[in-house]
Amino acid sequence: MIPSAVGGGADLASPPAAEPRRRTRNGPRRSARHRGYLVFLLPGIVLSTAVIVVPVLMTLGISFTRWQGIGRPEWIGLDNYTRLFSDANFWASFRNIGLVIVAMAVVPTLLGLLLASALYDHVGKAYGGRAASALRSGLYLPQIVPVAVTGIIWAWILHPDYGALNSILTDLHLETLARNWLGDPKYALYSVMAVLIWMQLGYPVVMFMAGLQRVDPELYEAADLDGASWWQRFTRIAVPLIRPEVYVVLVTTTIAGLKIFGQIFVLTRGGPGNATLVPSYFAYRNFFERAAVGYGSAISTVLTVSIVLLTYLFLRLQTRDERLGGW
Repeated sequence: MIPSAVGGGADLASPPAAEPRRRTRNGPRRSARHRGYLVFLLPGIVLSTAVIVVPVLMTLGISFTRWQGIGRPEWIGLDNYTRLFSDANFWASFRNIGLVIVAMAVVPTLLGLLLASALYDHVGKAYGGRAASALRSGLYLPQIVPVAVTGIIWAWILHPDYGALNSILTDLHLETLARNWLGDPKYALYSVMAVLIWMQLGYPVVMFMAGLQRVDPELYEAADLDGASWWQRFTRIAVPLIRPEVYVVLVTTTIAGLKIFGQIFVLTRGGPGNATLVPSYFAYRNFFERAAVGYGSAISTVLTVSIVLLTYLFLRLQTRDERLGGW
């Protein structure tokens, strides 16, 4: 027994001794494989450096100068940032962007969850998958129409004199509700928010319907056997299981809201006054209308840092939830 026990101990000890040899043998092979992957990544790295990294660094450098776009930039240190943080228009643009994010991220996400669940649970089961797909495509249509086209259409609809909305209200004897929707500072931002919700709603619906299709149907059947209502199945099964899609939608739509430019440019150009001014349009105005390139670069730099920080925060929250929820 003793020799065999000793021999068994020697056998148990031998595999760890062989491990370093295997690691040493695989090391060069793995390194060669990684170098092979780098070849495929190289075009993307070069393109990202040329299109993103270099312009961002140049914008950061110009933000410390006074420059009109021609001639030599004059180094002024942090003066642009000092002026920026005491500029009422800058803070007004960030207040407006908060409401824009509500319209582009929060409201579409909540409505998208309800609509996707209704299409998947009710329309799909009652009228078939084609009907649900047709409605989903209809909701997604504003996403594929160019921003300039949708902006012109909504400018016509909301026009105070010949717009369709005021005409309908007048025909319904509700002319007291007719407004100058995009020309009155009290209503302009809320009108833009309504248009943004319409434009953005299809994206979360498509994402959430795709997420609902991977939920195990047996969970719904078990809930039905237990007498769960639609709302209980929606809040306790569907929403928790498609949290990855919810995070993706929130991150992408929030970033889109922070960067918004085209819709504001077409609908209101930041007006009336500064009622719909957002940071990206504020930067554009300083860049191209006032030839204050250094100041516009400072606005762009602050906006870029805000987007990066917010994205990092979202990703940290998603990673923590994945770890706790075991996705």
